[in-house]
Amino acid sequence: MRSSIPLVLAALAGLQAALAYPGMGQKLEEIKKLKPRQSSEMIGDLAYLEDDELTPTGRAVRDILNGDAQGEDLTSTYLLPPPRDSAACAADTCCIWKYIANEMRDAMIGSALRCNNVARAAVRLGFHDAGTWSKSTGTGGGADGSVVLAGECEARTDNLGLAEICTQMRTWYNKYKGYGVSMADLIQMAANVGTVVCPLGPRVRSFVGRLDSSQPSPTGLLPSPFDSVDDMLELFADKTIDAHDLVALVGAHSTSQQRFVDTSRAGDPQDRTPGVWDVNFYGETMNANSPRRIFKFQSDILLSQDPRTRPTWLAFTNQVTGQIPWNLAYARAYVRLSLLGVYNINSLTECTKVLPPIVVGTFLNPDQILLDLFLNGPRNTAASDVLFNGDLLSVL
Repeated sequence: MRSSIPLVLAALAGLQAALAYPGMGQKLEEIKKLKPRQSSEMIGDLAYLEDDELTPTGRAVRDILNGDAQGEDLTSTYLLPPPRDSAACAADTCCIWKYIANEMRDAMIGSALRCNNVARAAVRLGFHDAGTWSKSTGTGGGADGSVVLAGECEARTDNLGLAEICTQMRTWYNKYKGYGVSMADLIQMAANVGTVVCPLGPRVRSFVGRLDSSQPSPTGLLPSPFDSVDDMLELFADKTIDAHDLVALVGAHSTSQQRFVDTSRAGDPQDRTPGVWDVNFYGETMNANSPRRIFKFQSDILLSQDPRTRPTWLAFTNQVTGQIPWNLAYARAYVRLSLLGVYNINSLTECTKVLPPIVVGTFLNPDQILLDLFLNGPRNTAASDVLFNGDLLSVL
């Protein structure tokens, strides 16, 4: 990572500590509005445990799933962990995760301070590992690391484009498994680090202690960019994810540059600000006059139009009022997704404090003029590659 990035991150951490978060009052009001519209179905072991059996983690997750607590934590910090191989670090479950999260962060930011393809792929990998669970297929699949451990990255066409991040996950796993780290947790931690290092992305509450599985997960449980709305709603309802949460989750396409849905347009972004976690994606999907390089999934277009999902979609489109509600909705929905197929939620440990600080306020692309030229011009693979890396465009 470039030497300027730690200074920027340190400054952001200081700003966060000094100012908390602009709009915190608005966030508290928004969560009250969202609660009636989101699923509150319990998952994993929380589905059968009584209240008096719940640990602090179990209660925290239950409250997030119920909509009684936020799925986002903007203020917790872990600035000075003990030395990595010390007894003090070994005694603190979250200590090793601070070192891991820092290493992940450094791999996920480019010179433009946008998140890069490592971050984007990590978010997608988190979806693809956890999303292989459903109520109708029983206890197999879910956030158990099998997407890497069972070789699903390479063996399944659903996972085209994930081979590089799976290789990186194996590297991190081999480095840290001696500290008791599971592949399942590595995948979900990387997804949450990848989300928050994207400018404006939410700081999703993060839990560790998942159990690994090398057994292949059930097939046919991941969405396609060509699915109908009926198919998507049915697929996600079977994962306890409702229409509102689905619309929030697909907003992760905001940072995307697609490569395999249409290989003739590999590298084209899905909104005007690739590598930035903003609500441009929602408005751009509905825009009939988008810049020529913007690529839209048919499934996203359909979600933006269907009366069952359009109201939520519209709520996220406004640049001024949409970001905070979307971050709230995404964080809560992703906590749920990241724990699908996990049957020891009550014994997990929350380690959100190890995540990097959020990028607050607004984010201005330092190369916006060149970015606009790229978006409105012919295909330019060199420029696409620069954006993949989160780096500054210098020439076109």
